[in-house]
Amino acid sequence: MIEKSLYENYKINFSEELTPDSDDYLFIFNENRELCLDEDKKLPTSLDNFNVNFCLYIGDYKDKKAFVINVDTNESFYPLHEVYEFDHDLYHIAGKAVLVNDWYVSHRFCGRCGTPTQLDEKDMMLKCPSCGQNHYPRISPAIIVAIRKGDELLMAKHSYHDNIRYALIAGFVEPGESIEEAVHREVLEEVGIKIKNLKYQRSQSWPFPNSLMLGFTAEYESGDIKVDGDEIVRAHWFKKDEIIRYASDISISDWLIQSFIDNV
Repeated sequence: MIEKSLYENYKINFSEELTPDSDDYLFIFNENRELCLDEDKKLPTSLDNFNVNFCLYIGDYKDKKAFVINVDTNESFYPLHEVYEFDHDLYHIAGKAVLVNDWYVSHRFCGRCGTPTQLDEKDMMLKCPSCGQNHYPRISPAIIVAIRKGDELLMAKHSYHDNIRYALIAGFVEPGESIEEAVHREVLEEVGIKIKNLKYQRSQSWPFPNSLMLGFTAEYESGDIKVDGDEIVRAHWFKKDEIIRYASDISISDWLIQSFIDNV
């Protein structure tokens, strides 16, 4: 998991008018949200031979201008999961860039009336000149919780995770509920137990596709494990030496599991 701040190397800004120079940072994405890198796994320095849909200045990165570029191509680039494994810093800023890419692709036309939108002068927002609707980048809050019962950690097998045996309980925040309510609801819905001593730990931007992950710890209070049979197919209490770790430490889930192991 990335521990340092995005703003150590990045200063936010935006413009549709600026164009890149030869030494600027070019974050080029295809329709699959994959990042273009050269044979040395570095960002390319030219837009030659690309069919560019748009090029948007998104601020300064390491004292140079940074641009998000969306292109039409049949070529496969690098998925962001892979980028993380060989360059944490590049993944960090690319995670910002891909979310801007998604927003710009999705809101070039107003979702309310269909009019072409315009970039706002002050905020990173696309506004509709016809109906006045504002379209901000979409961020979906989600919770993830490490639940402890004595020296054991609750982990569950999700129906949609073919490559992960067991993981922590997680889910999206529903309209009208607080973050804390979302944790209690998700746990009760997915595994049928009640929890106590809920404590916020930290958050993580998760661009798969557009989540803000909010990490918690909690303690078991009552109830027997009863999985929903839909999202969760199995759930068990694990001692620390029984936990099978993820192949990558990219996520806050791995951080929460490591914290449990270190403090049990």
